[in-house]
Amino acid sequence: MAGRFFDQLCVGDVFHHEIRKTITESDNSWFCGATYNPAQIHIDAEYCVNTEFGKPLVNSVFTLGLVVGVSVQDTTLGTTVANLGFSDVTFPNPVFTGDTVRSVTTVVETRKSKSRPNVGIVTFRHEGFNQRDELVCRCSRQAMMLFSLDAQSTAQ
Repeated sequence: MAGRFFDQLCVGDVFHHEIRKTITESDNSWFCGATYNPAQIHIDAEYCVNTEFGKPLVNSVFTLGLVVGVSVQDTTLGTTVANLGFSDVTFPNPVFTGDTVRSVTTVVETRKSKSRPNVGIVTFRHEGFNQRDELVCRCSRQAMMLFSLDAQSTAQ
């Protein structure tokens, strides 16, 4: 399914995204390498034995990217002009390799752009849950979204 246009999104819309991902050690190692993050808590199993977690944590930025990424197909694929920002990012529970993450997106706010007649601003709340339904990530994302062609022609 393609993304939704601004005029197809309403405050209170909730999307339970079908795509889930079981995170592998390779996912975490690759992401840490690609982002030049050498933190031992993510890549050094021996070091992590002596931490409160006892094993490496999945990089939280990977988790954030995954939670938002799986939402794209249902919400913003082909309809977003740009992301304007992320806020209120939290990671209430750790993520480990072997965890399966799923996402839920809620439309929190919509408003027409004050400067661009063919777009609106949507605030999404993205939440990620592990296989035990524990919240592992939450954020707000503001996106500049296109109006559908029907809505653009009606406005003219």
